[in-house]
This record gives sequence, C-alpha cells and structure tokens, in this order.
Amino acid sequence: MPSSHYETITTPDGTFDAFCAVPEATPAPAVLIFQEVFGVNDNIRGLAVQLAEAGYLALAPDVFWRIEPRFERKDESGLADGFAHVQQLDFDLVPGDLTATMAHALGMPECNGRVGGVGFCLGGTLAYLFAATARVDGRGPDAVVSYYGSAINGMLDLAPRVECPVLFHYGADDPYIPAEKIDEVEQAFAGRSDVVLHRYAAGHAFSNWDAPSLYDEKAARTAWPRTVDFLGEHLR
Repeated sequence: MPSSHYETITTPDGTFDAFCAVPEATPAPAVLIFQEVFGVNDNIRGLAVQLAEAGYLALAPDVFWRIEPRFERKDESGLADGFAHVQQLDFDLVPGDLTATMAHALGMPECNGRVGGVGFCLGGTLAYLFAATARVDGRGPDAVVSYYGSAINGMLDLAPRVECPVLFHYGADDPYIPAEKIDEVEQAFAGRSDVVLHRYAAGHAFSNWDAPSLYDEKAARTAWPRTVDFLGEHLR
C-alpha cells in the first residue's frame, strides 16, 4: 500500500504544503496533481493515492496557500468559498509555485527524474500553465493531463510554449466551456501528434466523486484509464 504525508515546498516568499503519496517501489516518476476550487480535499488526495498505486510519486500542491492554507471543501456546498478564493488567486505567482513543486519533486530521492502533471477544473488550467511555464534547469514536464480547464482559452497565446505531450479531457455538455471553446483549444494544437483531446457526454467536473451533482461515473471511468495510460506512455 502507498504511504502518504505532507511535504513542505519552499518559494521566495514563503512555504506551503503539498500532499504526497509514495508508491511501494521507488524511485518512480513523479506526477503533480492540481486541485479544483475545492482545494486539496478527499477527492484530490484519493486521486494521489490512486496514482501511487499505479506506481507514481504523487504531489498535490496547495495553490490557495497565500489566501487560506490547507483550504478544503467537500462538495457543491463549498463552491462559493472556492470561487471566492479563485478570485483572489494571483495567477502571476502561481507558475512559480508550480515550478517550485516540480523542483521539489525532482529533488526527492523517491523520484527517478521524470515528472508529469494532472489537473482538474481550476487544476486543468494550472496543468496547462504548468506545461507552458514550469522549467527546472531548462527542462519542463514530460507529460501533462488537463481536465476541463475553463480559463485555458484566455491563455492560448502560451500554446507555443507547451513543449510536452498533453492530454485534454472535456465534457461536451459543460455549461462553463461551450463547444466552440473546446474547438479553440483543439485548433491551437492542430498538427501536434503528441496532443490528444477527448470529449465526453458529460458536464463540468465529471471526475469529482465528492460532488454528486457533477460526477459522471461513465465519463470518469473512461477518462481515468486514458490518463494513466497516457502518463505511462510518456513517463515510463
């Protein structure tokens, strides 16, 4: 069984926590998991453990640490709090936090030098930012998976800076990301054979089993094996 604990990540303006799940066999590839608006909660910790069970060193950084350290909410009742935190999130500082987490992962003895990222909702946007901006000693992540990142369309100018393979998951019935927005992402990466985009007959946050009105079991159970296979292809 994987073990878990919290790591302390150091940045130029402070430290923050990252939930860590360690696989039985190390060193292993690291995968950073980027949170939804609900924070690093049971859903994100559960996904970290699932990745550790699949043989990855999983790290979930607390991106709300400057606003409310260790913030977490469990379900739809926490949406208002989560959205309020997103409004306060400084997206100019976030890339540095993601890079610091990547550097920390690469420095852990349990990491074999390969690193990827997976993000959901807010984290889907952060995963895209991670791919475009995180560089440690000149190298970026080796693969990234983004689930329904609604702010990606406002950042498509960064697409040329995305050097690693990327897997995008979107719900075709997402009220926050209409079909034409998904088309824009697809068009931004047209011609990139290492970028894959899937659409599911589901809404927003379909992977979050902690939010019953959002969770779509069929879509989630299709997307997750694709995620693990994609990471396996590029991190193993």
